[in-house]
Amino acid sequence: MKKKPVPTTTHELAPLITELRGLIHSARHAVATTVNTLQVMTNFEIGRRIVEYEQKGEKRAEYGKELLKELSKRLSEEFGVGFSPTNLRLIRQFYVEYRDRVSQFPSDVFAPRQICQTVSDKLQSETISHTLSAKSGKSPFTLSWSHYVLLLTIKNPEERSFYEIEAFQSNWSFRELKRQVASCLYERLALSKDKEGVHKLASKGQIIVTVADILKEPYILEFLGLDDKAGYSESDMETAIIDQLEKFLLELGKGFLFEARQKRFTFDEDHFFVDLVFYNRLLRCYVIIDLKLDKLSHQDLGQMQMYVNYFDRYVKTPDENPTIGILLCKRKKQAIVELTLPADANIHAREYNLYLPSKEVLQQKLVDWVREQEVVYGVGKDTSTL
Repeated sequence: MKKKPVPTTTHELAPLITELRGLIHSARHAVATTVNTLQVMTNFEIGRRIVEYEQKGEKRAEYGKELLKELSKRLSEEFGVGFSPTNLRLIRQFYVEYRDRVSQFPSDVFAPRQICQTVSDKLQSETISHTLSAKSGKSPFTLSWSHYVLLLTIKNPEERSFYEIEAFQSNWSFRELKRQVASCLYERLALSKDKEGVHKLASKGQIIVTVADILKEPYILEFLGLDDKAGYSESDMETAIIDQLEKFLLELGKGFLFEARQKRFTFDEDHFFVDLVFYNRLLRCYVIIDLKLDKLSHQDLGQMQMYVNYFDRYVKTPDENPTIGILLCKRKKQAIVELTLPADANIHAREYNLYLPSKEVLQQKLVDWVREQEVVYGVGKDTSTL
């Protein structure tokens, strides 16, 4: 009987290679997830035992410092790097900040054998809930240790909770989380919401339901590299956005898909061009963006209204929601926006910065905005948590 020849060509092996590639990537991801979870849970347990040991001894700050120095010396001699006094201080702080989340867990869940079993069970689960509640699984921690070290630098608990949820839901790398914190994403989203919405950010992250949920003030475009370029044009800015499209989509937020640049449409023998066209799959609508380098004019708003009308009448399907128009400008004049557009217009003017903003300035803007709402609408006066 003639043996069947072994496939050797790229075309013949393609299905098998694809299957093996997926298996290897999944295994490597599982290993990385296991290592990260083990490290975080182990550090939590180390922090717990340090705190419990301190509570049995003296309570002076000097005692704690000397204890960490001695622990660092002993652990470093046996286990090498990773146990400096600074790292042990962070581990201790991590336990203090997060102990309430795992208070319902019995202490033996975090014992070495049980940690391994917890991680194993978690990896075998078909789905992992997008909530960070300890009730969602055996491990209340969903990020890497590096993520949590960065989160510990955020003093506001609500702001810290928001970034933790977003980092998990959006699968942010450490570098992406660092950039979002530096760009003050929490404050910028909060400026577009009422007080109740601000607190929802902390408990649920960014939920996309209405048009207002996708808007920020301002948009931070420092990654375009235009800040140091004198006399850049709208075309330069558009090209830079396309070159950095992945980062721009991250800045826009959840659910955005890129469709076109300089989208042309024609009527009455005149040609018109929309700078950038996106689609938001969560809102199920087109989002068109026009770039303006200087202050906004009523002509710019009228032009955007025409673009939005065109998309609503000739592009979108009956089952899709109305088109959103966003004018990204260097300077926005709110009075002109309000006088030019009808109250129900689906057009929004937003400023952009080519540099990372001052966190203090944005926080003050948020507090001032909340106080304005209190005067106008008579809402509650507690701004201490914002």
